[in-house]
Amino acid sequence: MQDTRLHFPSPFPHLKPHNFPSPSCHDYFSPLSCPRNFHFPTLSPKTSTISLPPKPLKTPEIPSISSHHSPPPPPRPQQPPDSGFQEKMLYLDSLGLDIFSLVNNHRPIILSASLANIKSIVGLLTSKNFTPREFRRIISMCPEILNSTPSSITPTITFLLREARVSGSDLKHVINRRPRLLVSSVKHCLRPTLYFLQNIGLEEVKRHTYLLSCSVETKLLPRIRYFETIGFSYKDAVSMFRRFPQLFNFSIKNNIEPKFNYFVVEMGRDLKELKEFPQYFSFSLEKIIKPRHQCCVEKGLYFPLHTLLKTSEAQFLSKIDVCSDSSVPLRSSPLFSVNCDIDSFTITE
Repeated sequence: MQDTRLHFPSPFPHLKPHNFPSPSCHDYFSPLSCPRNFHFPTLSPKTSTISLPPKPLKTPEIPSISSHHSPPPPPRPQQPPDSGFQEKMLYLDSLGLDIFSLVNNHRPIILSASLANIKSIVGLLTSKNFTPREFRRIISMCPEILNSTPSSITPTITFLLREARVSGSDLKHVINRRPRLLVSSVKHCLRPTLYFLQNIGLEEVKRHTYLLSCSVETKLLPRIRYFETIGFSYKDAVSMFRRFPQLFNFSIKNNIEPKFNYFVVEMGRDLKELKEFPQYFSFSLEKIIKPRHQCCVEKGLYFPLHTLLKTSEAQFLSKIDVCSDSSVPLRSSPLFSVNCDIDSFTITE
């Protein structure tokens, strides 16, 4: 049969013919009746494989500083890098001091204090007849002394002896009671406080030298002003502190305020009693003031403030037993005694 297919010249003669297998219909424009059976090459799994490009390696993650799983910082060295630190600790230990407590609670002081200064301070206090036991107590109360020098402590001792009129025999007692005096500035603290206490009329300041290390501006004056705010005149407030100087050392928030509120609200007493007996603030609110007041309320008794608080527990109970459920005896009566003084209690209805 004669081949009747039309042959057209290649439109791209410069291109080489391809090597792909031809389908069963070889012409580009086959008739519609030509079966459309196309045959594609079969890829053999043994001979033909498709290679995928290698999977890129995962970039390792560098943990940030704020990462939750960041490694902990290296442990802090227990021993400071001071070549003389060990020798210093051995010396403090030989004095009987608790070196572990000093390092844990007062590290900056221990690190900055030189061994030479510590030895000179020990020598100075020893020359003033302080015993090793007294020295340990002084350092436990005021570790800053270890970081001082004899040249800074000597002016304080001179001030106490000359200006505060402390006798040489009482010097140890004064310092043992208030070691912070040794590290208080004479110019900025001790002398201004001495003048203030003298100006308010406090007699014999040498009996209250524990107040000399207190600041006038931040401790003494604020307490006087507080009593002015709760109803006392400045004159009456000063009179109370002059009568009972320990009142300067009491906390306003934790001591004076709650006791004053109980005095006014629960006890219903007059401010005049506090003016005459400011020692009221030195008694325990929970252990003495409240129980004794409640006992008097239950028995229908009313004692003056000083009688209510100053007597011992046994004396107080004895007064309660004698005075409760009885009328006040007349002074002319043989039953009248000091244990049931008409001035010491009142029977309330």
